[in-house]
Amino acid sequence: MSTSTVTEPFKAGDVIAGSADALAAQLALDVSALLKSAIDRRGSASLVVSGGSTPLAFMQELSGIELPWQSVTVTLADERWVDADHPDSNDLFVHTHLLQGPAAAAKFVSMKNPAATAELGWEQCEAAIETIAKPFDVVILGMGGDGHTASLFPAAEELAAAIAPGCGKLTWPVGPADPAPPQPRMSLTLDALLASDKLILHITGAQKKAVYESALTSEPAVYPIAAVIKSRSNLQVYWAP
Repeated sequence: MSTSTVTEPFKAGDVIAGSADALAAQLALDVSALLKSAIDRRGSASLVVSGGSTPLAFMQELSGIELPWQSVTVTLADERWVDADHPDSNDLFVHTHLLQGPAAAAKFVSMKNPAATAELGWEQCEAAIETIAKPFDVVILGMGGDGHTASLFPAAEELAAAIAPGCGKLTWPVGPADPAPPQPRMSLTLDALLASDKLILHITGAQKKAVYESALTSEPAVYPIAAVIKSRSNLQVYWAP
């Protein structure tokens, strides 16, 4: 539930819950309502999700909600360039935790393709993401302890190009992240992330709160999430201790 008195660094409209599980349940309800509204308006909806441990409970909650899932297209904010059955694959993560039960009827657009490298698969990945109507209805981002979001990492050689306004690309191949796992990745660009009706940052814990607060006054080269914060004044944060 939203707090009646919002404390810094959060703002009016952000959602704060007493626990990570309560936050996940609220986020699932809110996202399902947004998807249902989009379907009611035009007959379809799109959802961009992220990997990592934080969204697991949210995905499991959302997967059990009855919706016209056959009218929903799901894709990822980023992907490691590994096979879809690899333990580190976000594709596998989404299929395991979200595309189950009622949500199994949704259409999934993968970022990964058979090309040997992300660079070689870039054109095909770009074409796949282009098939999804823009703006996306809902984009849900996570954030690492280093301030990265999607696969936009600080100090990455590709960061400046991937977050450049008007870069002309929806996706960008990025090198291995440090620390592990060291797989090359594909990420949505800042332009693609901003091409959304609803943009949500889902974080938990005191450390993530502190990183988010620092990012409010930092440069994207230090905390890449700052590029999103500075570009989207109505970014909505969901946080729990």
